[in-house]
Amino acid sequence: MWFKKDRAPKEPREKRSKVPEGLWVKCDNCREILYIKELARNFKICTKCGYHFRLSAHERLRMLFDGEYVELEKGLRSVDALRFRDSKRYRDRLKQAEENVGDSDAIVVASGTMGGIPVIIGSMEFFFMGGSMGSVVGEKVTRAAERAIAERKPLIIVSTSGGARMQEGILSLMQMAKISAALARLSEAGIPYVSVMADPTTGGVTASYAMLGDLNVGEPNALIGFAGPRVIEQTIRQTLPEGFQRSEFLLEHGMLDFVVDRSEMKDTLVRCLELLWKAA
Repeated sequence: MWFKKDRAPKEPREKRSKVPEGLWVKCDNCREILYIKELARNFKICTKCGYHFRLSAHERLRMLFDGEYVELEKGLRSVDALRFRDSKRYRDRLKQAEENVGDSDAIVVASGTMGGIPVIIGSMEFFFMGGSMGSVVGEKVTRAAERAIAERKPLIIVSTSGGARMQEGILSLMQMAKISAALARLSEAGIPYVSVMADPTTGGVTASYAMLGDLNVGEPNALIGFAGPRVIEQTIRQTLPEGFQRSEFLLEHGMLDFVVDRSEMKDTLVRCLELLWKAA
């Protein structure tokens, strides 16, 4: 007589428990696995090592404004004036970036209140072609400065950028002078301008408006500089000091006024504006 052991029927594949995608993220610094909702509640700062994840432009604006804000200059879009092509046509890169990010270029400028103070804030979008500064970024920052003068509102620019946009050539480089001139007029009008630098802030953005604030503020461990460390090492043929071009190094050498944790950024900026407005 043969005996047969009954086996429990296998659970259909679709009924097996699975961990949904998009619930966890790995810290780029300490490799800790983080629950994404907890990370969002903590201003996208790693709860183990304090690493600051990159924010989108709108995440940054929601963090700084008191509530709702009005986006300005939404209709501006870059054009391929040079008919530039590398591995792709520039116009195709622009279209793809806008579809992926949802914004028309690498900065979002908005008006609202921060700590009850009416302000204009420009937040750069690193996920749009590396936050590169083209003619639209330059025009938006210039118009933001001009609006700040007309409406007598403090201006805050949060930079995170790889520098000038190579696909626009000299048209991109011209934005450095145009923005600097607008910020000089803002200074003459006695309107405060605070520059906040997040990781990374490099190239022509650092060489222009990012370093022209009445106060220059950096996030912890942000890469801030003109050329990258590797390029500098290859040029001068020397080993750079530990932490070179990080915000703490720049603070120590007098290029930044503060290094502020993101969770304290809004309160710090509000206190700074209160002091600057009284001084004005």
